[in-house]
Amino acid sequence: MLEIERLAVSYGEVAALRDVSLTINKAEIVTLIGGNGAGKTTTLKTVSGLLAPTAGSIRFEGQSIVGLSPDRIVALGIAQVPEGRHVFPQLSVENNLIVGSYLVRDPVVVRDTLDQVYAMFPQLKERRRQLGETLSGGEQQMLALGRAIMSRPRLMLLDEPSLGLAPRIVEEVAKAILAFRRSGVTILLVEQNARVALALSERGYVIETGRVVLSDDSASLKRNPRVIESYLGGSSSAGATGRMMH
Repeated sequence: MLEIERLAVSYGEVAALRDVSLTINKAEIVTLIGGNGAGKTTTLKTVSGLLAPTAGSIRFEGQSIVGLSPDRIVALGIAQVPEGRHVFPQLSVENNLIVGSYLVRDPVVVRDTLDQVYAMFPQLKERRRQLGETLSGGEQQMLALGRAIMSRPRLMLLDEPSLGLAPRIVEEVAKAILAFRRSGVTILLVEQNARVALALSERGYVIETGRVVLSDDSASLKRNPRVIESYLGGSSSAGATGRMMH
């Protein structure tokens, strides 16, 4: 579904990505793990059209998307849930969700999708008339996920969905991600919490200083000494998610 080949991105004179290649097949969850500044968010922003690559190619279902505007990329079926949620604080929960459907022309489809989001996140339905800024961090993450679903994506880019959340909320978000995959949505998951990421995904890539340094199925990455030493250094929320998955 997505093929990135030899991608390079720079911020001015600073190279953020160097020769990054990865592939994602339909209905997979693939994770990209790495430390702060490794290039994870830059990869997602480039796929979304928010950054322009200096070299390399990005193909979505065989079509090059380099140079397309972000709204055109959304229209093709790619949605990004950014780090930090970025809900609209002065809009109601329901209007935050409706904003996500701005490219969906059929009002019946919009209403059906809204019902699906409310079924997935009952808390949002209960709070549908509240302002976005009144929600807890976990509820805002659910709102950001729901808003992305409203665009009816085929590929979802998730940037640090567990960041700053309590372990119980991390499990709820993890269940939602698996539900997205069961509904046919393909997911590229960026996570610093490598235990959560590898528990949820089929395959993974490790990125360091703008380069992919490892790629394997997730079970093998969990046993890789380099991954264990650098990225699996104990996390209670991650452990809880791992127990839920298995």
